[in-house]
Amino acid sequence: MDTAMDSAEVIGRLRASDVDRETLDALALTVDRLCSQYAHMPSEYLLSEGRAWSRRLAEVRSQRLTASEHREVLVRSGMLALLVGCVAYDSGSRAGAEAARQHALSLASQVGHPPIAGWGHEMRAWFALTRGDLRAVIAAADEGIAAAPHSAAGVQLRAQQAKAWARIGDRRQVESALDSGRRLLAELGPPENPDHHFSADPAKWDFHSMDCYRELGEDRLAENLAREVLRAGVDRDGTVRSPMRNAEAYVTLGVVAARQGALDEAVAFGMRALGGERRCLPSLSMVAEGLGAALARQNPRHPGVRDFLGHLRALSDGQNP
Repeated sequence: MDTAMDSAEVIGRLRASDVDRETLDALALTVDRLCSQYAHMPSEYLLSEGRAWSRRLAEVRSQRLTASEHREVLVRSGMLALLVGCVAYDSGSRAGAEAARQHALSLASQVGHPPIAGWGHEMRAWFALTRGDLRAVIAAADEGIAAAPHSAAGVQLRAQQAKAWARIGDRRQVESALDSGRRLLAELGPPENPDHHFSADPAKWDFHSMDCYRELGEDRLAENLAREVLRAGVDRDGTVRSPMRNAEAYVTLGVVAARQGALDEAVAFGMRALGGERRCLPSLSMVAEGLGAALARQNPRHPGVRDFLGHLRALSDGQNP
């Protein structure tokens, strides 16, 4: 653990109402650690840990704290609520995700914290995107950008706008949103911790751009970005850093192959995408359905295509394919 105080000691201090500067610093590191584990840690673990630490922080807020300490605990609680909401949505719990999102927005309002508010609106845009409610995506993104214009959340909000415009088919609006997001990303500079889920960095931006160009039918550009996403998503020792991004990159390669008539290759990419253990079910279902449609247009009777479509139906039902 990346703090001088391990979890057991932090919990012991909280139970003893021993909240000092060292304890608050350890809490901050714990929250950052959990947010940095989002990409690869099993969702069941993250959801359990996130909720457990949220309850502990709620107990801390009832203790005697200075105004600045109370604000700090509220901010950490807000970040945990965002994390819990994201993981709940990954797991298919829309009600739980929305409750956590609303809680995060409430905490952001209490402490006047634009980034948490921005991420709360970004989650609403993401939820709407996976439902296919594209105008709601754009409206949520506009609201989030107004709340946190110069933040990592602002970058992500512009990405969600671009994805919605790509599915509407408005290339001009896609390029406008992508250009705006790139400029803001450059202004913000490299994040201190690119593994933190609530950060923005060039690798994540390539991932979002890949989605847009795939939807616009720009196959060569989408394929190049997909391969870059995969390159960045695997460490030199073969450890997968970003399994969920990698899954969507494989879907993109599958779509490109399907459009070129290479059905066996497309199916292989699709099966690889669906086979990961760490998945965002709504997002993966959304993009994989695009691959399924591309395959079905080519040859719905192809045995591999039928098999993939069966796996896709199981995924859409929230089952393991």
